[in-house]
Amino acid sequence: MNFLDRLLNGAAVEWKTLGEVCDIKRGRRLVKSQLIESGKYAVFQNSMVPLGYFNQSNVQADTTFIISAGSAGEIGYRSDDFWAADDVYYFVVPVNMKSKFLYYFLLVNQSKITGQVRRASVPRLSRTAFEKLLIPIPPLPVQEEIVRILDTFTELTAELTAELTARKKQYAFYREQLLSFEAEEVEYLPMGHDKVGKFIRGGGLQKKDFTETGVGCIHYGQIYTYYGTYTDKTKSFVSEEFAKKARKAKHGDLIIATTSENDEDVCKAVAWLGSEEIAVSSDACFYTHKLNPKYVAYFFQTEQFEKQKKPFITGTKVRRVNADDLAKIKIPIPSLAEQARIVAILDKFDVLTTSISEGLPKEIALRQQQYEYYRDSLPTFK
Repeated sequence: MNFLDRLLNGAAVEWKTLGEVCDIKRGRRLVKSQLIESGKYAVFQNSMVPLGYFNQSNVQADTTFIISAGSAGEIGYRSDDFWAADDVYYFVVPVNMKSKFLYYFLLVNQSKITGQVRRASVPRLSRTAFEKLLIPIPPLPVQEEIVRILDTFTELTAELTAELTARKKQYAFYREQLLSFEAEEVEYLPMGHDKVGKFIRGGGLQKKDFTETGVGCIHYGQIYTYYGTYTDKTKSFVSEEFAKKARKAKHGDLIIATTSENDEDVCKAVAWLGSEEIAVSSDACFYTHKLNPKYVAYFFQTEQFEKQKKPFITGTKVRRVNADDLAKIKIPIPSLAEQARIVAILDKFDVLTTSISEGLPKEIALRQQQYEYYRDSLPTFK
């Protein structure tokens, strides 16, 4: 028996259209001059972000609503009183239905609802897009238990997300502290110095050159969309024939995206820790050096690196930093033992905040899967 069968324990489930079971009402317009910057009652108009506040409400607490213009099809629920403007439909539910149960049911059907949005200069949704939706009406205790389960997963996911945000801030703080040294403590040298390393531009690798198997390769766009701080496996491959003429990075090299559409992603980098040599695309370069690979990768994430990078960024729509300018950026060079100590600390934060197999992102993904399993079971009532 699935969890719905266990909850029902043989009880009947009635199906009705939303228009039959709920009183669907439309909000009332307010002009901007009536709004205030802060107040007791949030005003919703064309998105789930309050347009402003008003000194009175027209919808009671514990109400589900749908945006009908702008962000048409977005579904909301409020546990407190609010003001619904004229681009909002809200639902007055009967005594045998919980409003939060209706909210979760509508979320399951959101793709159906948004599929009915009329795309124009201002997207619009009419009530006919949802008033004919069939909704199951199990006994009230069953609705309450379903809401309790879904609320639990929602709250837990929110707590884990807040925890992840806090840990990322902590990670950034320690990363900055650990890679900051006084001038007398360590030597600061340009990254292109003979004692440190050199930058080599990538070759003519393009996405059309990818193969199912072969020699590993990293395309510059994958650095800021797929890879983290380091990797020992590539997402893509090229043929052995292509690899013979390609520019290749070896174990320990740092691969850097030198082109992006925004300043933040320019110079995103990944340390290559695999044993084989891999091809590197144009619009990227690789840094071969005498330092701890992860230490260099973490340095590229610091504020001190960002500050040094900014003056070298060129271009308008496409932003670039060339390898010759990267060679001028100074990096602190503590002993290899100290580099390893710093890396060991930062690795723990990296796993906790970015790993989809071990850290908080994995935990959040699992809770989201559980939430979606229970939520998506709603339409399966017989």
